Amino acid sequence: MVQCCRVMADQFLGKNIAGRNLTVFPDDSYIVSYPRSGSTWLRFLVGNLLSTNEPISFNNLEKVIPDIHVNSARHIASIPRPRLLKSHEYFDHRYRKVVYLVRDPRDVVVSYYRYHLKVRQLQDGYPIDQYVHEFLNGELEPWRSWQGNVASWLEARDGSPHFLFIRYEELLDNTARELSRIAEFLGINTSSASLDRAVRLSSAQRMRELEQTQGAEWVTIKGGREDIPFIGKGTSGQWKTALSETVVSDIESACGSLMRRLGYPLTVSTQRSFSGYLISGHTARPLRQI
Repeated sequence: MVQCCRVMADQFLGKNIAGRNLTVFPDDSYIVSYPRSGSTWLRFLVGNLLSTNEPISFNNLEKVIPDIHVNSARHIASIPRPRLLKSHEYFDHRYRKVVYLVRDPRDVVVSYYRYHLKVRQLQDGYPIDQYVHEFLNGELEPWRSWQGNVASWLEARDGSPHFLFIRYEELLDNTARELSRIAEFLGINTSSASLDRAVRLSSAQRMRELEQTQGAEWVTIKGGREDIPFIGKGTSGQWKTALSETVVSDIESACGSLMRRLGYPLTVSTQRSFSGYLISGHTARPLRQI
């Protein structure tokens, strides 16, 4: 009863985490992705286009492009409109304008495993095959599995003028070009100089240096292990040396249909049925052509 009263009081005062219960306005824009797909980097890139005087750091990131999963409803409500927010939610019809960032799920699971070690949600030595099973079945977080999250947005919004699909790997290959596309979509005025500045101030090296001095106070990883970095190498294909063939086969068996449509080539023969893993509460089914 006491806990219930506290929850109700927090909701009344706006102290509860915004999350899926966020109050959505029609002029909001969103950066959406499954976790560990590069959304922090993308927030730095876009934030450094928006913040022309003060470079983005972990000290001011939540003021410029707040994360709805770590900030209170009160804080989110205090952000001047129109707001640009970060979300990991599966499809929400209230989100009118969305930049959706996707990353190879084999790299996502490697990065996510390290993140859960960092924030002490996993113990050292936790079996990676068990973790992958939980990842594929959407048991890690409330935003469902990778394939369920990605498919929910593409099924509902593919082809919409208010939906921009970005691949992490293409953002790595030509950051300025992809950032220019995102800026145009969001209505942000840019120049070659402003794009170059944003890319430079959002480099993996600079972000790692900022994490060393500011990470301990950043709400996303506050209290986490200092021996495991949050900011990774900023490369693709790490799964090739981090995952066994068996684990890769499990991922490709569950996500192969969607991966092929997103341009991620499969490396393991996947003759098994996809029906062992769930997409948004239902067994996997073919997507229409993206």
